[in-house]
Amino acid sequence: MDALAEAVVKRFPEATAKVGNQLLEPRIEGNVKVFEISASAFDWQIDARKAPVSAVGYNGMWPGPTIRVTEGDRVRIVHRNDLAESTGMHFHGQNVPNAVDGVPFLTQPPIKPGGTFVYEFIAGPAGSHMYHSHHNATDQVGRGMLGAFLVEPRDPALRYQVDQDIVWISNDALGGFTINGKGFPATAPIVCRQGQRILVRFMNEGNMMHPWHLHGMPFRVVARDGYPLGSAAFTCDTLGVNPGERWDVIIDAVNPGVWAFHCHILTHAEGHAGMFGMVNALIVEAG
Repeated sequence: MDALAEAVVKRFPEATAKVGNQLLEPRIEGNVKVFEISASAFDWQIDARKAPVSAVGYNGMWPGPTIRVTEGDRVRIVHRNDLAESTGMHFHGQNVPNAVDGVPFLTQPPIKPGGTFVYEFIAGPAGSHMYHSHHNATDQVGRGMLGAFLVEPRDPALRYQVDQDIVWISNDALGGFTINGKGFPATAPIVCRQGQRILVRFMNEGNMMHPWHLHGMPFRVVARDGYPLGSAAFTCDTLGVNPGERWDVIIDAVNPGVWAFHCHILTHAEGHAGMFGMVNALIVEAG
């Protein structure tokens, strides 16, 4: 951990004690990767100034655990509902059988409190995707029932060749404007060495568009909704990400320094008391 990140943890210990996006390792049963997911209610510290919020989420974290598989894997998600209300789960961007599309009253009954539902499908297409509740979603997703579902291409030659792979999930409901369930200054800075290549997977699970802006250097936009842009890739320093969208960008960290990385709807990032909410930092250590 670098000195600035250590300083953030020391100054805001409650807000940084629990983080989401932790990788969930599967259990292997024959040729199936089995992931255990439990939906429950818990308190979640957004930042050091506000009291903990009453969140709902997966495996006790917000965002829920990151699920990473390979294109063509057979995946089984065992979803237990430990909430006091019914729910369901949708795998946003995945080509799944209709029976496991996760929309209660349309493709399945709601998962009642104490109940379990099993989702099984072949992972694909490759790319940056999401999972989230699709039942009372305005409330449940807004309160933390969301996570990253990453599918690596089957062909290793098509995978990203980068030094860091960052999941960046925005939300704008419970607790205000957040990145990965935290508000600045409790957000986790991206720390790298000069010359490294950083992949950032923007995912918008909120209700508003957020234009992400990086100071000091541009980024290369290489995929949208999991699909490579190929010759249509472009370079910019501000990228609008709509609700439900995923955009992959690669940053060549060429300029040393501490660079602001924030939503450019300024009311989501700055107020009279300074920066808050949808603000992060890219720290490039001189090589």
